[in-house]
Amino acid sequence: MNHTETGPKELPLARRIGLPLLTFYGLGTMLGAGIYVLVGKVAASAGMLTPLAFMVAAIIAYFTALSYCQLVARYPLSAGEACYVEHGFNSKIYGIIVGYLVILTGIVSSATLINGFVGYLSHFIELPDYMTITSMLLLLGFIAAWGIAESLWLAAVITVIEVLGLLLVIVVAGGALPDSIPWQQAFIPDNTLVWGGILSGAFLAFYAFIGFEDMVNIAEEVKTPEQTMPRGIILALIIASLLYIMVAFVAVFSLPQSELAASTAPLKDILVPHHPMAGTLISVISLFAILNGLLAQLIMASRVLYGMAFQGRAPAFLAAVGKRTQTPIIATIIITAVVLIFALWLPLVTLAKTTSFIILIIFALINLSLWRIQRKEPEDKAHKKGGWPLIGTLLCLFLIGVQSYNLLFAAN
Repeated sequence: MNHTETGPKELPLARRIGLPLLTFYGLGTMLGAGIYVLVGKVAASAGMLTPLAFMVAAIIAYFTALSYCQLVARYPLSAGEACYVEHGFNSKIYGIIVGYLVILTGIVSSATLINGFVGYLSHFIELPDYMTITSMLLLLGFIAAWGIAESLWLAAVITVIEVLGLLLVIVVAGGALPDSIPWQQAFIPDNTLVWGGILSGAFLAFYAFIGFEDMVNIAEEVKTPEQTMPRGIILALIIASLLYIMVAFVAVFSLPQSELAASTAPLKDILVPHHPMAGTLISVISLFAILNGLLAQLIMASRVLYGMAFQGRAPAFLAAVGKRTQTPIIATIIITAVVLIFALWLPLVTLAKTTSFIILIIFALINLSLWRIQRKEPEDKAHKKGGWPLIGTLLCLFLIGVQSYNLLFAAN
């Protein structure tokens, strides 16, 4: 089914995004609760080898990112994952299932983030939870519907603040570390038995890398997406990986393992001994980081819903585009409303692991889709073949298997 049959082709999305804005959007989707909150939880599993756990997660994410780069160059469309899987498996129903799984992860992550925002805000001001959740979601929903360039410029500003927050931790706390610290303890396991904890930590750390895949869902609003999208994806992933590994390194040498694992605001706890005001500053930055991640998820989920409608995989009215804003108004309103419902009702226990589990399944399907597409088409300069799709699939399935084994072992 083509676009003409399924959606309002006369009102396409506006192509206003270049490489810098795209890269900042990708960074904004990754930086946030994943590193600002979860570094302590990763340490609970990986201990001193937490930096290695983040490195393992980064490697797994990188192979899948290569597949996304190839696929978005072939199909620069909103609802990218649904399109990739449909072409890879020649099955519309597979594409629809994956599309709705992507939307679900965006909704659940958004609901979690806004609740995390409430928790951080309570350190500064006491307001009823429902009031904070409702008002902030309505504000961010309005920003997401206002215009993609306006939304991404705001996200870019917040992303710069987030990066400065992480650099503050690296410079202040990292600068206070002695020159003689045994850095090998953070990267080199002393026995094979610790790999269970490293991989368990990597599974949770993977949550911090979720977001680069969201970039493909704004491909219809990117200038020359065939060249810009792959560059933006790899740039954002490399920058985030370096920041994560450095922050994790500083964290494990700045706090005792038990204290780091128990902390709900680990970056604040790392900075407070060095300068109390730095601890307050990082708490404020954490609020911005959470809101930035939430805005990115609202944009992503609404674009996937729009893209699925535009491509005939969802009701056509969801593809309506505002004449002035050139954004998917109805899709944005619906996503914001559903997030509000989830945020007021959803229990937050084990959410990060659940999100990682679903995303890893999606990533495995994306890698397999590229592998199948490569087998069906001749190689050319624009679309070179390689073995990374199968490697990416195996790595995702391996991490899923390790975590499933750990859950079963823990249950018994």
